[in-house]
Amino acid sequence: MTGDAPEQTALSSLATTVAEMSALVADQIADHVVRTPLVYYAAASELCGATLLVKSEHQQRTGSFKVRGALAKILSLTPEDKAAGVVTASSGNHGLGVAHALRSLGGSGIICVPEGASTSKVAALRRYDDVEVRFLGREAGETEGLARTLAAELDMTYVSPYNDLHVIAGQGTVGREIAEQLGSESVDAVVVAVGGGGLISGVAATIKSALPGTWVIGASPANDAAMAASVKAGRVVDIDARPTISDGTAGGIEPGAVTLPLCRELVDEWVLVTEEQIHQTLRLTIDTEHQLLEGAAATAIAAALQAGESRPGQTIAVVSCGANISTSTLRTALGPAT
Repeated sequence: MTGDAPEQTALSSLATTVAEMSALVADQIADHVVRTPLVYYAAASELCGATLLVKSEHQQRTGSFKVRGALAKILSLTPEDKAAGVVTASSGNHGLGVAHALRSLGGSGIICVPEGASTSKVAALRRYDDVEVRFLGREAGETEGLARTLAAELDMTYVSPYNDLHVIAGQGTVGREIAEQLGSESVDAVVVAVGGGGLISGVAATIKSALPGTWVIGASPANDAAMAASVKAGRVVDIDARPTISDGTAGGIEPGAVTLPLCRELVDEWVLVTEEQIHQTLRLTIDTEHQLLEGAAATAIAAALQAGESRPGQTIAVVSCGANISTSTLRTALGPAT
């Protein structure tokens, strides 16, 4: 699905608030994150006919962008709230971000993960002494609800993986860095993988604030695209999700999520990719860039390849959101899609 360049309309007050919060938090988290490189992917660019610049958040601390939002949220807590502890829900990456933030800034917490969470991500979480890992719920959406209930019962702060303006503002620092790294150069479009919408909401708000008129593309696996369906419906909807290698974007959306109005306003196009396209992209990045990505990052690059084919000659930035992939999942990717 493609379209003409978006009109350079003013951002809503909500999107403006996100961009302003992101500007404030950027300096606060700078000492705790890596300023990841924006890299030209030659083979992928040649393949699609556009210039693809990859923001390498798979090289971020904890192996994903999630640490940015987690740090922003923990920094916003009062000393009393931090002392009481936090509870969060995660399929892995957000939990790792929260665990790293607590280790860096002080505090403790409970990380709730769904029963089918990646074993490698759960093992990584258990290496943090500051957090307890609990299995709650069969899938990410159910885990979120149960984790919120647990936080209320224990009088602890709930840290949403996406439905929180502090978290979104932290993720928005990715977009700020892209704009800064481009310098005087221009970019026609930015592609971001979408699960609950925290990353794309933050990136889109900061990118459109710094570079008005930039086309923002949301990328999701065709097997599990809850936000795209919800935007189309104008409300949070349940979908009949199927298994996907993009576990970082899997799961439903919390009712009343602030990311829904942000995505409706800021995302100009949605691209859904098949499991085979995700597998092919993982193989491409290994063979040509010698980079190991997780499924969600490959989803974004696969969508960028599609976008490039429909926009030959344009410059497209794409956020490679994480690298936390297990050997068993990688074996699946290296084989044929099922």
